[in-house]
Amino acid sequence: MQAGIIIRLMKRFAQEAYDLLSLRLSPAQLSAFETYEKQLIQWNQHINLTAITDPQKIRHKHFLDSLTCWLVMRGSKIDRVVDVGTGAGFPGIPLKIVFPSIQLTLVESIGKKADFCRQLLTTLGLQSVDVLKERVEIVATIEPHRQNYDWAIARAVAPMPVLMEYLLPLVKIGGKALAMKGESGPVEAHEAEYAIRILGGRLQQIIPVSLPGVEEDRYLITVEKIAATPDQYPRRVGRPQKKPLTDER
Repeated sequence: MQAGIIIRLMKRFAQEAYDLLSLRLSPAQLSAFETYEKQLIQWNQHINLTAITDPQKIRHKHFLDSLTCWLVMRGSKIDRVVDVGTGAGFPGIPLKIVFPSIQLTLVESIGKKADFCRQLLTTLGLQSVDVLKERVEIVATIEPHRQNYDWAIARAVAPMPVLMEYLLPLVKIGGKALAMKGESGPVEAHEAEYAIRILGGRLQQIIPVSLPGVEEDRYLITVEKIAATPDQYPRRVGRPQKKPLTDER
């Protein structure tokens, strides 16, 4: 793609970030997103990182979508953030590009995806980021991760009752879990009420999000941590997925 076209597309991306989120992206941040896009497309030729390979769709469905987290995170403490099932780094790395002071942990159990994240972070020169190639059920039981994050975030990882067992054990009391969901988000939030309650959380808000050029419904679901998660959660690897926490009475 010609340099002039790339510059125009990045300017459009910057305007969309401002219009949607009131975020002003610096030239350095736009350059980082441009590098991210190129690396994603290049690596995706060899390993399956994403089904989205069109540059404009990458900016909308990956970059802007990741940055919509700011709609619920702004005004809160965001010193320590963990991104569970990050895949190719979404939403954690876009947030780190825009808010470099975040101490970020990326959890990804698939080795090649974790390798991509590490290489990208080195290329971008981003500091204070840990990439853990591990299952979240294990990460959430050990220091310094258990109940130690201001925000635990996940995008398209698991149904809400399962996801809450992944996220809430990582969040400190007073912190929040954020589930980025599609059209099923409101229904899933209702189905997760029992899990949220026994894991120490309280459903806070469900916010619809519209992205430029994207027809699918999107929702940001935030859960506040109001009590300590019982020691038995999360259960052993695979158990949350096989037997989600639901009120079966």
